[in-house]
Amino acid sequence: MTTPRPTTDLSAADARRIALRAQGLLGSPDRRAGVRGVLRHLGAVQLDTISVLARSHELIPYARLGAVGRKAVERAYWKAGSAHPHTFEYWSHAACILPVEEWPHFAFRRRAYRNRPHWNHELPDGAYDQVIKQLRAEGPLTATELGGAKRTSEWWDWSGAKVAVERALMYGEVVCVERRGWKRVYDLAERAIPQELLHDELDDRECLRRLVRLAGQSLGVGTRADIADYHRLKGEQVDAVIADSGLVPVTVEGWGKPAWADPAALETPPRGRHRTTLLSPFDSLVWERARTERIFGFTHRLEAYVPKPKRVYGYFAMPVLAGGRLVGRVDPAREGSTLVARQVTLDGPKAVPAVAQALWEAASWVDCTDVRVERVDAPELREPLVKELTRTLG
Repeated sequence: MTTPRPTTDLSAADARRIALRAQGLLGSPDRRAGVRGVLRHLGAVQLDTISVLARSHELIPYARLGAVGRKAVERAYWKAGSAHPHTFEYWSHAACILPVEEWPHFAFRRRAYRNRPHWNHELPDGAYDQVIKQLRAEGPLTATELGGAKRTSEWWDWSGAKVAVERALMYGEVVCVERRGWKRVYDLAERAIPQELLHDELDDRECLRRLVRLAGQSLGVGTRADIADYHRLKGEQVDAVIADSGLVPVTVEGWGKPAWADPAALETPPRGRHRTTLLSPFDSLVWERARTERIFGFTHRLEAYVPKPKRVYGYFAMPVLAGGRLVGRVDPAREGSTLVARQVTLDGPKAVPAVAQALWEAASWVDCTDVRVERVDAPELREPLVKELTRTLG
């Protein structure tokens, strides 16, 4: 691929601010658009089973809008009283909540799944047709209601019904219309997706061009790898469409790689108030480690699946964003009405007020009335942090 000569040079600070604004973390939040506005702005919100303060898909709008009610978040993501969901769940960056209007643009992925004759789980004869028949007759159902999610207690030992309905989800015949107690609730796509969107007519190139454009808008500015990672595209898929995606080539100080930007992001200098907040490790601002290091000089790694003796920052260490920078980490827990900071990492004494503010805001959001600090990596900063927490509460 021949990259056109960039016409815009960005400083590292410019690129960081553009990225923050594109992610909804710089400037005034659009509270009128609410949670759905956050989702449309980001293009994808990652789901994950881990719940410490809250589940990750709840933490994403909280980081941008503040203390939006958790029940309101769920209502906004799913039906919210309308005839059709505002979203669908599908494989994007990972399992993600996506705006329903993007259903046609994932046709390329549905086709790819249909063209795979085999995948991890064997599909029993007749199971697929039975699942479709049952959903058509009975309406939205969980895998348990369809005949059982698992054959044994092992998480990977799916039942025939679970294999069938998950395959139907990948193929696009079935949609997850909500999460109920973290279980997917499945319905037929023909009922759940608005008729004007229920088609696979777009060819692969048109789908990819749209997703590359959306990734560029959500990132503000990114390398080829950044853009590919956003919806987990292949590098060659990005290469095939980026020239006519609407993104423009730019040079970013210190990146050492070609980059592309959303032209709208270059028109107005990014200004406004920075959010101070705890971030989910699955937040799209930080979900790609190489980009996080390049933009913020911050090494971020989820250690939930790392053996406890080998963890450095904690089970669910949440980066702390303040002043447009990542200034520390907090590994949180809850004990009754107390938010426990099991381990805190601070980027020097100047980070103390911001971390205290982020902790109290998060505590209030999850109905905790106290914050307790356990370990601080720099022991001399523990007392200042506790004093600042006390002052903030007062």
